[in-house]
Amino acid sequence: MNDAIYIIVTQTGTTVAKIIKFFTRKPYNHSSIAVDLTLSDMYSFCRKYAMFPLPAGFNQEIVGEGTFGLFSYIPCEIYMLPVTPEQKEKFMNILNHFKKYSSTYSYNIMGFWSIPFRLHIERKNKFVCSQFVAYIIRESGVQLNKPVCMYSPEDLRHLPDAKLVYRGELNDFYRTCLVSSKKSNTSLTV
Repeated sequence: MNDAIYIIVTQTGTTVAKIIKFFTRKPYNHSSIAVDLTLSDMYSFCRKYAMFPLPAGFNQEIVGEGTFGLFSYIPCEIYMLPVTPEQKEKFMNILNHFKKYSSTYSYNIMGFWSIPFRLHIERKNKFVCSQFVAYIIRESGVQLNKPVCMYSPEDLRHLPDAKLVYRGELNDFYRTCLVSSKKSNTSLTV
């Protein structure tokens, strides 16, 4: 089983992130999912424009651009979740579906408030970042221990099979990946 998907949890310096951190007291308040460890194919439900929290929805996230481009220091953790080749194929199919039909999906504002209050509120085609990550993991065939709508970035850090592969600053990690992949002319793997 050499296939994996990657879960990234971050803490940016946006006002919304600072407010969330104040209330949750957790180190990370945003989550994304990536195809590989280079983070070149990384996705989440997040703001569409860096300067404004709304509108928000399904987006490709690029380190150094958008909201990630606003901050030179972004604490993060990156987790490798081992999957079977069949699960990885399902993951890619689901991700491609989100890319193709991105306009069908939107940000789950009610979900944003339901997670801290532990309210079980599922809304069709609406996600916050952590709900999206949990959803795509579950739909890929990975067993989760609670409903997708209840997942926070903190919960994703504690998935039973997820292995921490990096803790530090996101921009530094990304620059290291770029240098490593250029030197080896292949994608970075663990």
